[in-house]
This record gives sequence, C-alpha cells and structure tokens, in this order.
Amino acid sequence: MRGASGEDLSGDARDIGASPESSPLARRRMLLAPAASLVAVALVALACGTWIEAKAWVGQCLLERAWRAMQADPARAAVAPWPWADTAPVARLLAPAQHADVLVLAGATGRTLAWGPGHLDGTPLPGAPGNAVLTAHRDTHFAFLARLAVGDPLDVETRAGRHRHYRVTRVRIVDIGAIGPALAAGVDADAGASALTLVTCYPFAALAPGTRMRFVATAIAVD
Repeated sequence: MRGASGEDLSGDARDIGASPESSPLARRRMLLAPAASLVAVALVALACGTWIEAKAWVGQCLLERAWRAMQADPARAAVAPWPWADTAPVARLLAPAQHADVLVLAGATGRTLAWGPGHLDGTPLPGAPGNAVLTAHRDTHFAFLARLAVGDPLDVETRAGRHRHYRVTRVRIVDIGAIGPALAAGVDADAGASALTLVTCYPFAALAPGTRMRFVATAIAVD
C-alpha cells in the first residue's frame, strides 16, 4: 500500500502490527525461563542438602575424636569436639537389635540435640546408679526407637570403657504434661539400680513439629 506521496506503507504496517511475543524465538525464551528458574532452585537445594550432610559427617567425626581422647585419659577434663562447642560426649549408647550406635552428649539443649542424644542435666550419667534420662529427635538420632520393643537389649559404654547391659522393660506414649511422672515410672529405686529412660517426640511419622505426645522407653540394667 502506498501513501499520497507514493511511499510504500505496507512494510511499516506489518512491523507495527507484529507482536514480539509471536516469534518462535520469543516463545522459546518464554518457555525456557521458568525451566531455568526451576533448575536454579534445584541446584541451590542440592547444594544446601550436600552442605548439611557434610557438616553432620564432619561433626560426628569430631565427636568421635573427642570421645576417644576422653577415654584415653578418664581423669582428663571434658574435651570439646570443636572450639566453640558447649557440650562433650558423656557415653555411647548402642541398640544392637536396631543397629544403632550414638554418642550421648552433655545437656539437652536444642544446640546439643542437633548433634546427638542429650543427657538431661540433674540425672545420673548413663551407666551409673539411678535413672539416666536421654532425649533426642525422633527423625534423626532416636529414629531407631520406632523399632524398639520390650525385651530389646541396650548397651552403654562409659568414659572409663566399662560396658553396662540393659533390657527394655516398658514402652509407653504419654502427654507432655505427664512427662515428669512418666520419667520415674517403672524404675526400681532400690540401692544400686541403674536405669535408662529414652524420650523422643511422637508420632514418629508426624510432619508437624512440636507434638504434645512423647515416646518414653525404660530399660533396667541386667548386670
């Protein structure tokens, strides 16, 4: 089409009317942009997961090293696994039937439970007379409690290298409001008795944190 001056206006009309999004290249870019974003997110998630696993592995290696150093010299003061740690291993807990082997750490704070089961302050050390209370997360270090049953054996290795053998005598589910009496229930208070009470959140498969129920297992020393 030509204007009054004889200029060809048809080309301009096509350029003006054409949509940039209608070209094949533009459509491909629009389709690839979300895919590229998803790949980037996946790579970040993979990197974060790898870092968390690597950090956990290194942490366990450092805890093992600290435990060996303390066992080599039982009279030595507690050995911090890393310079800024506010905890140290106090015992090793083994559950042969569940193939579990974990180091028990001093204290039951959130920072401690990130690395292993915590020994509740104010209760005897595992392996000593009295009722030692241990707690850990249900989906990590105490996940094996989901397979624990009455009659199963538990072993404790102390800092001095002594082994004490226990047998699970009671397993129950209690409300967090009744956790105090539950910790003492089923424990023989006679002189020389040694017991373990293991506590974790319940149900084991719960997706939401902070449930009110607790899984409590009691084990009594058999030697």
